[in-house]
Amino acid sequence: MGSKVRVGLIYGGKSGEHEVSLQTAYAVMGEFDYVKYEIKPFYITKQGGWKTGAVLNARPGTAEELRFEAGEAQQTGSALAPLFAGLQAGDSSDQAEARLDVVFPLLHGTFGEDGTIQGLFEMANIPYVGAGVLASAVGMDKILMKKVFAQEGLPQCVFRYFNRTQWEKDSSFFIMECEVSLGYPCFIKPANLGSSVGVSKAKNREELVAAVNYAFRFDRKVIVEEFVDAREIEVSVLGNDEAKASLPGEIAPSNEFYDYKAKYIDGKSTMQIPAILSPELTESVREMAVRAFQSIDGSGLSRVDFFLRKNDNQLFINEVNTLPGFTPFSMYPLMWKETGIPYKELLDTLINLALARHAEKQRIDFTGEAAQ
Repeated sequence: MGSKVRVGLIYGGKSGEHEVSLQTAYAVMGEFDYVKYEIKPFYITKQGGWKTGAVLNARPGTAEELRFEAGEAQQTGSALAPLFAGLQAGDSSDQAEARLDVVFPLLHGTFGEDGTIQGLFEMANIPYVGAGVLASAVGMDKILMKKVFAQEGLPQCVFRYFNRTQWEKDSSFFIMECEVSLGYPCFIKPANLGSSVGVSKAKNREELVAAVNYAFRFDRKVIVEEFVDAREIEVSVLGNDEAKASLPGEIAPSNEFYDYKAKYIDGKSTMQIPAILSPELTESVREMAVRAFQSIDGSGLSRVDFFLRKNDNQLFINEVNTLPGFTPFSMYPLMWKETGIPYKELLDTLINLALARHAEKQRIDFTGEAAQ
C-alpha cells in the first residue's frame, strides 16, 4: 500500500436505481480526504459493461463526467483488471500501479447490494466496504430477511408472500389469504428491490391485483404486508462483529408512504434527527437495530428501519438496508453526524472496517487440509 489508500469507487449498475447510484458516487467523491486517498472510479453501464478512467485526486466537475462518455476510458476487460491485480503472481511495478487497496461499492438494488458483486470481490480476494455475500443477499430479499428476523424474535408486521408461479396457478387463494390475514389497506412490494421501487398501497381487491401484477415486473417473488398507522423510525448501524447504533431519526413522507418519488424526486419529505422519543424507546430501537444487523451477519454499515405504532408505541422492525443512501444529505450519515461522527470520519471508519474484515478473513483456511 502506497502513501495514499487507493479506493475503487464502483457505481452505476444494471438496476433501476442506476441514476441514484451515480448521484451518490458524485456526492461521496466530494467528501473524501484526498490527502489520505486517491479514487479509482469504476462505472457500470445499464447494460452491465464496465468503464474506468484515470485515478482521481479531486472530484470531477459534474456527475455526468462519471459516465466516461467523453474522452477515452478503459472498457470492460481492462477495467476489471485492477480488481484482480492482487491475484497475479509477482509484484511488478505495473501490477503495483494497477492494484487497489479497497473497493467501495455504491451500487443500489439488484446486482449491487444483493451479494452478486460482493461474490466478485470475494473471488478477487480484495477488501470491500459493507456487507458480505450472505448478509447482502438476505438483506435484499425481504421474505428471507423477515424469516431471519422471526427466528431472532424481532417483532414484525403481519405479512404474506408468494412467487409468480403460485400466483398464476391460484391467485384467488392468495387474494383471500391477504384479505383475511392483512385486510385493507395493505402494501405490496417486490421481494428483491430497493428505494421503494415497485411498491404500492392497495385499498381494495382490484388495487391489490393490479399492485401484485405491477410488483411482478420487478421480481419473481412478491410480499404483501399489513398497514400499520405508524411513525417511520430509522437507525444507522456501524461496525463489524462489534457494531454500534446511532441516534434514531424519523421520516415524515411527503406522499401517502415513503415511495421512490418521496425519497428522490419531490424533495418534500422531512427528517427529524434525533427522533423525538422517550429515553426508553430510544434505547430499545438502538438495541433492536444492532440485533437485526447481527442477525443477518452484517458488516460495515446498515440502516435499520422501524415502524412505531401510534396508538401504543409498539415497535416493529421493517427492514435492514445493507447499502443505504450515502450522500451527505442521506439519513445514514446525517444520523451519525448527530451522534458525533462527521462524514469524513465516517468514510475513514468504513474503509478501516473493510480492511479489518478482510484481514480477519485471511486467517481462514479455505483448503480444508488437516494441519500437519
